[in-house]
Amino acid sequence: MLDYWLLGLAMMLVIEGMLPFVLPELWRETFRKLVTLSDGQLRFVGITSMLSGIILLYWIK
Repeated sequence: MLDYWLLGLAMMLVIEGMLPFVLPELWRETFRKLVTLSDGQLRFVGITSMLSGIILLYWIK
């Protein structure tokens, strides 16, 4: 079970690291825009991301 968690964490780190490695200017500009969002907007982005991940996990299994 721990192997799956570590595999998932490793995959997330690889995917998260791709954008700043390939397009650092776009990554930086994206974070500048995120800082200007309200708390409600950020929460919506967060819940959308979590729900997408959960749906993807159920779809894979």
